[in-house]
Amino acid sequence: RGFAPLRIADFQEVLGEPTVALSKLRELCFSGIPFDGGLRCLCWKILLNYLPLEKALWSSLLKKQRDLYSQFLKEMIIQPGIAKANLGVSREDVTLEDHPLNPNPDSRWNTYFKDNEVLLQIDKDVRRLYPDMAFFQRPTDYPCLLILDPQNEFETLRRRVEQTTLKSQTVARNRSGVTNVSSPLKSTPSSLSEYEVLPNGCEAHWEVVERILFIYAKLNPGIAYVQGMNEIVGPLYYTFATDPNSEWKEHAEADTFFCFTNLMAEIRDNFIKSLDDSQCGITYKMEKVYSTLKEKDVELYLKLQEQNIKPQFFAFRWLTLLLSQEFLLPDVIRIWDSLFADDKRFDFLLLVCCAMLTLIRDQLLEGDFTLNMRLLQDYPISDVHLILKKAKELQDSK
Repeated sequence: RGFAPLRIADFQEVLGEPTVALSKLRELCFSGIPFDGGLRCLCWKILLNYLPLEKALWSSLLKKQRDLYSQFLKEMIIQPGIAKANLGVSREDVTLEDHPLNPNPDSRWNTYFKDNEVLLQIDKDVRRLYPDMAFFQRPTDYPCLLILDPQNEFETLRRRVEQTTLKSQTVARNRSGVTNVSSPLKSTPSSLSEYEVLPNGCEAHWEVVERILFIYAKLNPGIAYVQGMNEIVGPLYYTFATDPNSEWKEHAEADTFFCFTNLMAEIRDNFIKSLDDSQCGITYKMEKVYSTLKEKDVELYLKLQEQNIKPQFFAFRWLTLLLSQEFLLPDVIRIWDSLFADDKRFDFLLLVCCAMLTLIRDQLLEGDFTLNMRLLQDYPISDVHLILKKAKELQDSK
């Protein structure tokens, strides 16, 4: 939706100060950030603690972080790829202690095969990102030169997936319910072969997302990759990779990686099964949706209880994926403006979930179990402005 020039000027004023006033910025962002002039990309980077509030520090910090990301690429993708490409060079390799059958868990090969399991799961998920949009299948304007250098014969992630025969052994580290019912907005092409492979020297946006997730998994072995993370990184990367400012757009991959890492630091407990029932886990948050609903609309709460509609049937996905599977991408991005601007970090998400329930209360009060489950797993209202307005009313009525 178009933003009035006056509102854009408000953002420019706050962002023009030598030190950004965070509370003012949060307040502005909460009501939606204009895309114009790359304002949203910049605000998200501040709200996700990637950029500091002192503007004078920005350029040195960005340089340092982007160099660090290049280092990760070299260590985790390029070097293993070169090692693999050089394997056939000499027979004496086999007599070295590090060969494919080496049972030692610290063996480089062992790591390589383990990584492949994770990579295959990531690959399957990122190819399906937002199938209703062509964006992720399109070539990026800024392919990663480090990796796509035509001089390189090493194995890239895409080649690695193509050459891996572990397909039958991939382990889906799924969180129950994350993908249990996909909404009709997300129709999936029937086979991966429908995607055309881009010529050498090009790479599609989904391949960039794959790299970000693979590096995240390598650097965070405690959680590695869990299905659903692709739905969190997708809107971030899309926002940065469509930045109207080309100097920023060129570094969308590195900037997305660090913003995603910061965001995951705040929500990763939702993805860790062993924490489900702890105070920071997802069960607690789902129950909080119901206790908030009970406060705001006891009749609707009792109806859902009576029908034994548990919050994990729908709120699991809503909360874990920050509503990214319930709405079309532009609407998800608008919701995230408000979520990132929330200084209590995702308390507002609970209110958005409550608002979604109260906005369809009449249908829910009339419906039986089957009908209501269908409503909740394929949410009928697409106007996110209405939902956010209702959530704000609930917040103000505390």
